[in-house]
Amino acid sequence: MKLMEKHNSLRRWELALLLGLALAALLGVWLDGQQAALADKVIRLHVIANSDSPEDQALKLQVRDRILEEAGDLIASGATLEEARAALEEALPALAAAGAEAVGNEGYAYPVTASLEDGVWFPTKEYTDFSLPAGQYTALRVVIGAGAGRNWWCVVFPPLCLGSVTEESVETAAGGVLSEDQVSLITGQDGGYVLKFRIIEWWEELLRSFGG
Repeated sequence: MKLMEKHNSLRRWELALLLGLALAALLGVWLDGQQAALADKVIRLHVIANSDSPEDQALKLQVRDRILEEAGDLIASGATLEEARAALEEALPALAAAGAEAVGNEGYAYPVTASLEDGVWFPTKEYTDFSLPAGQYTALRVVIGAGAGRNWWCVVFPPLCLGSVTEESVETAAGGVLSEDQVSLITGQDGGYVLKFRIIEWWEELLRSFGG
């Protein structure tokens, strides 16, 4: 009898575990779909420093500011994702040159490259006014020198990281590009967004570990 009770208790525990895993998988799939829908509407900015030295990290921020200024002039107000992408692709040589000029102004001779790449992995990132979930995004990647230093991530379209240039709020900058639900998601207006993003990150890393 005790053996039977122990067996039944173990089965209940196994069923509860399987149910929990199934629910976690369903939640992961749903949240992953939210991230994918968001990723289809934005272009991230990824600036990679030459090294982690204090000088190279400070230089990274100088290049970042210059790239944001240039990108702000390139993408017209009300532009679609396709129009923003086309404008950035056409301007890649000019963006690289602008970055190199910023490097030269600080007394360095590092080369700078600029590329527009799909499927770039980003971890969960929190900013002052909004946060973005982990996942794969299209990215404007700017690499300084050896590109062996820490990164700086943000969003070049819609212009969520151009506050110093345009002084626009997240809602205004994303208007017409992101849905109200997506704005609420990244600004935390729907509540619990940090936990959601951590679950997305866990799910994405799980998929990547299995080659998904």
